Amino acid sequence: MSQQFEGKAIGVFEFDNLVACITALDQATKTSDVVVQGVERNRLKSGACVKIRGSVSDVRAAMDAAIMEGSRYGKLYASTVIASPDASTETAISMTINK
Repeated sequence: MSQQFEGKAIGVFEFDNLVACITALDQATKTSDVVVQGVERNRLKSGACVKIRGSVSDVRAAMDAAIMEGSRYGKLYASTVIASPDASTETAISMTINK
């Protein structure tokens, strides 16, 4: 796990198209003090999965804003906030970055 994200909450959202993901990501980073950990394009569809990190309150606020903005342009497939990812979860998250 990257030391940069140790002890940070993670927010993950996935939309059905890249425009929705980018506009959602832009809104998330403008809303709260979050850092983008990764964006993975869907292999079979045109959307993407976005991972953002920060404090629990910042990630929750960023996720709310991202979902509202992205929903204007596409369909939300899934979203979640994990307040304190387990070390094994961090390993799995890191394995998917840039894949």
